[in-house]
Amino acid sequence: MHHHFLLHKPHGYLSQFIYEKKRFKKLLGELYDFPEGTMAIGRLDEDSEGLLLLTTDGMESENVRSKTIEKEYLAQVDGIITTNAIEQLKQGVEIGFKGIRYTTKPCDASIVEQLPGCIGEGRRIRDERHGPTSWLSITLTEGKFRQVRKMTAAVGFPTLRLVRVRVGNIGLQNLKAGEVVQVEKFLL
Repeated sequence: MHHHFLLHKPHGYLSQFIYEKKRFKKLLGELYDFPEGTMAIGRLDEDSEGLLLLTTDGMESENVRSKTIEKEYLAQVDGIITTNAIEQLKQGVEIGFKGIRYTTKPCDASIVEQLPGCIGEGRRIRDERHGPTSWLSITLTEGKFRQVRKMTAAVGFPTLRLVRVRVGNIGLQNLKAGEVVQVEKFLL
């Protein structure tokens, strides 16, 4: 029998259970007593937070990571995002990936006026005196290394905070940072 989990990954944790490099890092196993063989489906980098699905079922992991499943992110960016930048993101932008230039697939992107409560306070990014920030929503079906961060930087608005709020039909809902919920299966 396989196990499936929803996790609100806090900032500062790696999306893995083993880290073999010399520096100490916070790992997912510190948040919950996951059964042996649990794996994160996709990843969120150490600086990112939000919804992370975990499972002991390799086939389920493949299904969720497929290019048909949407992943929605809320990104707090440096500056007041423009409609022109949003349009560029929607069309696809050129980013670097593994040493080559890559144009992202068209995606959904929009300015966020009201943040959902599910993302929580998060860590303090910076003081207001360092300039304004704004939020946008980006929904992708692909997921290259640090893709959302590279995309917002490519249109002139570097990401300061990144929160994944949805994978398929599964939302972050009311999970608090670090909270884990076991589910019977993923309803994507």
